[in-house]
Amino acid sequence: MLAELAGALRAMNVKVARTLDEACERLAENPEAEVLAGGTDFMVEVNYRHRSPKAVVAISAVREIAGWRLENESGGAGGMGADAGRYGTLWIGANMTYTEMATPAFEGLLPSLTQAARTVGSPQIRNAGTIGGNLGTASPAGDTLPVLAALDAEVLLRSADGSRELALSDFITGPKQTALQQGEIITGVRVPLVAPTDASNDIGRGEFLKVGTRNAMVISVAGLALIARHDIQRVCVGLGSVAAVPVRPTEAEEWISPRLDWQQRSLLDPVDVETFGEMVAQAASPIDDHRSTAVYRRHAVGVMAKRALVRTFGSN
Repeated sequence: MLAELAGALRAMNVKVARTLDEACERLAENPEAEVLAGGTDFMVEVNYRHRSPKAVVAISAVREIAGWRLENESGGAGGMGADAGRYGTLWIGANMTYTEMATPAFEGLLPSLTQAARTVGSPQIRNAGTIGGNLGTASPAGDTLPVLAALDAEVLLRSADGSRELALSDFITGPKQTALQQGEIITGVRVPLVAPTDASNDIGRGEFLKVGTRNAMVISVAGLALIARHDIQRVCVGLGSVAAVPVRPTEAEEWISPRLDWQQRSLLDPVDVETFGEMVAQAASPIDDHRSTAVYRRHAVGVMAKRALVRTFGSN
């Protein structure tokens, strides 16, 4: 098996890009080439002969799409609407790894994404895997995707012909299917900051919860992110592994948000928690597969919705 894999790798035409322009040029020269970042999904598919690329453009050395930065902190409309401009936006480079998402500085801004990153694989996987790879793979079980869905994330794309931005809901079109065009690279993602950057860490920005068949190094059976959008006083929820694409239970969000005390961050009525959980569960459209049943997945997201709400706002 190892000899066969080595032979397959030798047959690939691999180009290592050092800049974003170079990566786009390489893809323009060979539109059939595939983009390789951390390779934690890509190389598994090559190993099992599910993918046989003839050409690869490696982008892990492209520093322009590494790290993160704050944008539009001074106010103003920003790129995601007037509401997002109140606290600014956060740009996350496609090459940012799960390990980097777990740093204290980043966690203070977006703790729910840090929680999701910590659930991914082993330390070796977290050191190599990237948020861009999670987006590009577009697996229903992708751990960062419920968080990005809850935040109405924008996916940033670049090719030799120019740049464009797509809402996450438009970018992921099906299980492991995206709107990425030939020659395009995911350069990053932009999300709103949900609270002032100088706020204390206990402001209750949100939670990420995940159910699996064991406690570590597991593919999600069901996942949920709940974000307290203090900028627009709305609870936003993203569901993973319970539909072909990430799900937003908008009816549940609209129902619960005005029932919350946004100043004291406490629930107005504990009975609302149960109703909210039921509404979130009804928004899921799971399937039976080798990892779980649809019935269990629907039940799990309802339970996680209630837990996340209480953890974020407390209870009376």
